[in-house]
Order: sequence, then structure tokens, then C-alpha cells
Amino acid sequence: MAFLNSINTIGSALTAERFRTNIILQNIANQNTTRTGSDEPYRRKQVIFQERTQTFDETLKQVSGGGVRVAEVVESQEDFKAVYDPEHPDADEDGYVYYSNVNNTEEQVDLLEASRVYEANVSALSVIKAMAAKTLEIGKQ
Repeated sequence: MAFLNSINTIGSALTAERFRTNIILQNIANQNTTRTGSDEPYRRKQVIFQERTQTFDETLKQVSGGGVRVAEVVESQEDFKAVYDPEHPDADEDGYVYYSNVNNTEEQVDLLEASRVYEANVSALSVIKAMAAKTLEIGKQ
């Protein structure tokens, strides 16, 4: 049943990376947002992963494997980008508009990394499935 634990571990990684991808896409979509519900520009969000732990009983029963989970989503505290544009409706009294602290290049790199990690986990899942199929085939003989 160790391969089932492997599938659980890979499944948790796939879920976490999909969530991370959604947050990255949200950052990219809001990179030019100058005002949110809190009357400040959009703040970049980042996903923090954490090892998924097991209880002692789960470890003894081998109910589930380890894996990863999303611990939290934090907002970046970097400064907003100030652009002088006195005609903009969100300009302050000095004529500056504050834009999101999202760096598009950084988001693109993070998105590429998340997609590569996702692909690696899909490949690992394919290997586990092939091993299970081969094991069943050997058992028939």
C-alpha cells in the first residue's frame, strides 16, 4: 500500500501548485489596479507551503502519506509604485498615482516554476501508475 501513500503525496503537491498558479494569475490580472476595497492599490500575494503532517494514529495505520499543503497566503509589504499622473482619478494631492507592487517578470518566473513543478508531479504520478499496473500484471502470472 506504499504506492497509495505516494499517490496521496503527489495529489497534495498537485493541489498546492494549482492553488499557487491561481494566486499568481490573480497577481498578474491585478498588476495595474490602483484602488481596492481598502482604498489602496492591490498588494501582491504569495503562497506559503507547509509539510502536511500525520497524526500518530495515521502513521501507525498508514492511512495517508505526507505531502504538502498551503499554510497561508501572505500579502507583500513592498512599497507601491508611484507614477506621476495628475490627470488620473486616483492621483493624490501631489499628482502621484500608486500602482500595485506586482512585478510582472517575477510573476512570470513564478508561474513557469509552478507549471514545471506541476509537470514533474504529473510525471511522478505516471510512474506510480505504471508500477502499480506492472505489479498487477506480475500477480496474474
